[in-house]
Amino acid sequence: MVNLEVLKELSDAFGPSGFEDDVVEVIKKHCKDMIVENDAMNNVFARLKSNGNKKITVMLDAHTDEVGFMVQAINDNGLLSIVKLGGWHNTTIPAHTVYIKNRDGELIRGITTSKPSHFMSAAEKASSSLEIEDIFIDVGVSSREEVIDIFKIKVGDPVAPNVEFDFNEKTGICFGKAFDNRVGCFCIIETLRALAKVTDLEVNVVGAFAAQEEVGIRGAQITTNVVNPDLAIVFEGSPADDLYYSKNISQGTLKNGAQIRNLDQGYIGNPLFIRFAEELADNNSIRYQNAVRRGGSTDAAKISLGNKAVPCLVLGIPSRYVHSHYNYCAKDDIEAAVSLAVEVIKNLNEQLINKIMRK
Repeated sequence: MVNLEVLKELSDAFGPSGFEDDVVEVIKKHCKDMIVENDAMNNVFARLKSNGNKKITVMLDAHTDEVGFMVQAINDNGLLSIVKLGGWHNTTIPAHTVYIKNRDGELIRGITTSKPSHFMSAAEKASSSLEIEDIFIDVGVSSREEVIDIFKIKVGDPVAPNVEFDFNEKTGICFGKAFDNRVGCFCIIETLRALAKVTDLEVNVVGAFAAQEEVGIRGAQITTNVVNPDLAIVFEGSPADDLYYSKNISQGTLKNGAQIRNLDQGYIGNPLFIRFAEELADNNSIRYQNAVRRGGSTDAAKISLGNKAVPCLVLGIPSRYVHSHYNYCAKDDIEAAVSLAVEVIKNLNEQLINKIMRK
């Protein structure tokens, strides 16, 4: 059983791309029994103390950042112009509460602006187009001077959604923000904790929490160079599609198990690694669902190109409404992803690894 209090801390943490400091502190707090370090980009590395000097290294990956914004300008009327950090769709941005983090570390609550229908022309009401230049943040003042003097907000300050995590025991569903990809970070922590109790692992295991995925999969390029893995398991809060497709077509359904990703825009899965994972899942009654994604990508796009090519197993936790302010995911799917990762690593041996790596 996973400890959802850890997921709550991760989800609630402020951490848009490039500003993952609070997330790093949560990770360090819950990996204190391991060897932990971070670098200048805020990538975090957690190693089991029992790793030893085994030949093969398996990297557990997840990215720490969430989609957010940056203050681009402070207007004379007190509204903040913003730029996007990550892949927002503009129509999801207005009329939500957000936090701006100033240089003193204070979180200032604001509202993303939305024009009331009372003031819209007929043409505006009929149009579905919306530019980021037309969306601002209102912190409840009326002048540029108030923004600067009262709140000490400056150009370049980061912005993230203001949402508090909750778990519904009746439904088994988690609610919160940034499940893409704090739920993946949570899976790394839970997997490392489970593996710390295993005494006969034949591989080294390193948790690599990568920064700045939402702005170009940047952190994973660094973590791959540092860890130099032979294999990798990538955890991702994957977009759930169960509300848009029929039961037999959906590949990201809540409560249907871990999502094994075969393809996306940046990665083709290693079929031997995937078959190995599927067999273990079948033998251990771990639920999973296969996915072939027409769009999107994960850190596997960079990791798989590292070293002399790194076979990656991408395990998704279906999450509704990713890249927006609010998300849902299922506890059962988190546990399935962790259980499958643990079984994969426990059962790796040199012969299987050589087969996966086509040696």
